[in-house]
Amino acid sequence: MNTAAQPAQTGPHAIEVETVAKRFGRVVALDGVDLAVPQGSVFALLGPNGAGKSTLIDILCTISRPDSGQARVGGYDVVKNPRAVRNEIGVVFQTATLDTRLTVRENLAFHAAVYHMTASAGRRRTTEMLELADLTDRADAVVGTLSSGMRRRLEIARAMMHEPSILFLDEPTVGLDAPSRARLWSFIDTMRRTTGLTVVVTTHYIEEVEGCDLVSIIDHGTILATGSPAELKSDHGKTLVRLTPRDDETRTAIMEAYPSAKPGVDGQILLTLEHNENPEAVLSRFGSELRQISVDQPSLESVFLSLTGREIGGAPAQGRKGRANG
Repeated sequence: MNTAAQPAQTGPHAIEVETVAKRFGRVVALDGVDLAVPQGSVFALLGPNGAGKSTLIDILCTISRPDSGQARVGGYDVVKNPRAVRNEIGVVFQTATLDTRLTVRENLAFHAAVYHMTASAGRRRTTEMLELADLTDRADAVVGTLSSGMRRRLEIARAMMHEPSILFLDEPTVGLDAPSRARLWSFIDTMRRTTGLTVVVTTHYIEEVEGCDLVSIIDHGTILATGSPAELKSDHGKTLVRLTPRDDETRTAIMEAYPSAKPGVDGQILLTLEHNENPEAVLSRFGSELRQISVDQPSLESVFLSLTGREIGGAPAQGRKGRANG
């Protein structure tokens, strides 16, 4: 292993992915993914469960190898120089990995030891991360006694102990309530602003990517679109009308009248309207036969529906079977 390997000259990108593919048996997890994440940005990989998000993160974190293609993280090739990549990154997995029998401070100290930090550097960094994560007063508490939100902040603090340049967060807010999620994102934003950190987050919570610099929408192992939230809405967003019909007869009539209609969750019908279409026409035609109607202006949710033919938490679109993972 060449621990003194030098990063390639990759320009202003913290991560570069070129035609990366990965299979698990007959299942295509990643299908020729191309990606470039600017340094210092907050980048979101948005997609439903089974889209390929975790598989891509595993490759970028050197946990898994691509079948083909190339990926560079922090300027280092993930296959040729995995140790150098690991020194550049901090990782928070979707599944908790804290030792709940140890204290908060002991979890941080153990991570410092794994990365061969000196005793003085470990103590200094522990103090810094406890303060940043708002856990100073719980430093000597056993992790098993912490709330889920505190544990998540501790996991991020631990991942930042060795001062990585890139932080990977795989579904970091799953299982947290709204206040805990907001507090966690505030913590992440503070770290990014104070250190120039590049943050890569995977999520299926659309509202969490509104404040990101760059978003890639992934489904069935393929990147469908990439841009800022505003760019994605402008290029792919459509007015989304949600209809809840009173009976099956009305449902059939709506689906026949609008061939582009898609089934939504909880018995809804989803219509995506072009810019020149008026949702009032739908209301005037079927209003008395509807239990409920709502109109959403172009949003990332409508972007996802427009690109994939389904809601992010809904059933797969027709004709796209045989591709999934993580």
